[in-house]
Amino acid sequence: MPVKTRVALKTLVLSSGAAFALLGPGMASATLGEPAASVQTDVQELRGSIKEADHGSYREHEIQLPSGTVVREYSGLDGIVFAVTWQGPFMPNLRQTLGRYFDTYAAAAKAGHASRQHLQVQQSDLVVQVSGHMRAFTGRAYLPQAIPGGVSLEDLQ
Repeated sequence: MPVKTRVALKTLVLSSGAAFALLGPGMASATLGEPAASVQTDVQELRGSIKEADHGSYREHEIQLPSGTVVREYSGLDGIVFAVTWQGPFMPNLRQTLGRYFDTYAAAAKAGHASRQHLQVQQSDLVVQVSGHMRAFTGRAYLPQAIPGGVSLEDLQ
């Protein structure tokens, strides 16, 4: 893969996260590794709609943003967000979504973990997978050690 393409994707992903971080509370979402209680506040600030589903060992909170992007947040029985996924025409605010894990993600992204249309950060305590192109982004971030027993990665869509 050409280096120019790889650099363009990394630049797009990092600059998208930085740009959305500057937009403020209108682009907020639940934060990885933090309590799920922030979801209701985020829904009000986003003027989005939410669907919630109880899957036994975890809860799924699906937020439909006015931009068309859908953010799903997964919290365990302890109320802590162990995974966040997104799909839609715009990236969510990754600084808000990843919280304290954002700097780890940004450093790994700069280090060159990208292919043509995919960026993956895989560490023992954090996995972030981002793919797509302009107006069609998907991704997920999760804490491997925090995934409840019996929950598979296929459940996190």
